[in-house]
Amino acid sequence: MHVCSFVGSVLLLLFISRIMDGSVASTEEILPPTIQKLMKGYNKYLRPFFGNGPVTVGMSLDIASIYTISEINMDYTATIFLRQRWTDERLCFDGNKSLSLDGRLVELLWVPDTFIVDSKKSFLHDITVENRLIRIFPNGTVLYALRITTTVACSMDLTKYPMDRQTCTLQLESWGYNVKDVVFYWTRGNQSVSGLDHLQLAQYTLEDHYTSESEAVYETGNYPKLIFHFKLKRSILYFILETYVPSSALVVLSWVSFWISQSSVPARICIGVTTVLTMTTLMMGARTSLPNANCFIKAIDVYLGICFSFIFGALIEYAVAHFCTLHQPNAANAYMYGQEMQEREDEMNGIVTSIGSHALRVRKREEMLSRVGDAGSPTPGDSKEEISSSHPQNRCTKCMAITRRVVRCMNCCKIENPHYIDNYSRLTFPLSFIMINLLYWTYYLYF
Repeated sequence: MHVCSFVGSVLLLLFISRIMDGSVASTEEILPPTIQKLMKGYNKYLRPFFGNGPVTVGMSLDIASIYTISEINMDYTATIFLRQRWTDERLCFDGNKSLSLDGRLVELLWVPDTFIVDSKKSFLHDITVENRLIRIFPNGTVLYALRITTTVACSMDLTKYPMDRQTCTLQLESWGYNVKDVVFYWTRGNQSVSGLDHLQLAQYTLEDHYTSESEAVYETGNYPKLIFHFKLKRSILYFILETYVPSSALVVLSWVSFWISQSSVPARICIGVTTVLTMTTLMMGARTSLPNANCFIKAIDVYLGICFSFIFGALIEYAVAHFCTLHQPNAANAYMYGQEMQEREDEMNGIVTSIGSHALRVRKREEMLSRVGDAGSPTPGDSKEEISSSHPQNRCTKCMAITRRVVRCMNCCKIENPHYIDNYSRLTFPLSFIMINLLYWTYYLYF
């Protein structure tokens, strides 16, 4: 039984090989005589100059479009025309004109095993036929062109989003041939990449682009690599109209409560709560198009946090003012409260003045006693008693002066009229917001 199955497998392989030989023979029969002559004895499984050094492959790109630059997936999608040129000494022929072949004949020739390194998904266009071009020149130079749409990974730094600049790359490498077999080079240096002058991007502006040559080092060896770098600058106008202007307008709207009477509790609470909730919704909407990564603290998050702090601070300001209103005299009795405080201060001033006058009289009396002679001089015991009584009075005077200063400091810290809180807020909130905006835009635009 096993012998029969083995014999059957052998016969099947022989049958398939004969069919394939017949198809190749039929393909060669329909080729023009020049191509038949070139293909005679040609082995597509061996690279050009096999055993005589590496084959040099020149490359150039034509960028048809770049679209769908995604910050969430950190990639971009581009449609490119990849052109590769190399010389195959086995394809030399007589004549002065090149031969343009059908793209399906590429299966008969050796081609470089070029691939896109960071490609996530790629495909070759095949409408109406596969978009491939083969052109052979008399000196054996082969031009091989492809139309490819690929999605390539691009590592992005979003710390300054949306005022960021990104540098993305398109890397081309050889899959199986190392630097001893194949050498890659850009055919015209930085001019090898074209089509960028007419490129229109949705949110970005192309600032600069350049090419470089390198080697990819792997465990299996060193492989040739070509890199195309392009720098993108994000257009901030959309984000100014979409995020920055509405958030700033909400901050200004929260300041309206400073001009509303503190007795209008529903009005001021309504403004505060509405602006806080609206700002929260705006912050959540701004993060929907961004990656959910905790490592990124973006510039737009900083600004929205600043605006939320000011809006929440305006709500807290009213809570403080209302609390002070409940625990201090109201506005109607503010004048009486001020008069009472003035009377207390005058009373304290009178006490200190009387104590100072008494001490002055004591000093004058001592001077007069010293000028009177022995006849009118008091006894030593009396003078000692008066002098000893003057020292406690001086200490008392100093203590009262210190107490007076402490009371004045406490009166300065004490809010006599809660309406003054709104007056101070009308000035401090706008000035603080303007200063923070200046620092914010200066840092993220110039540093």
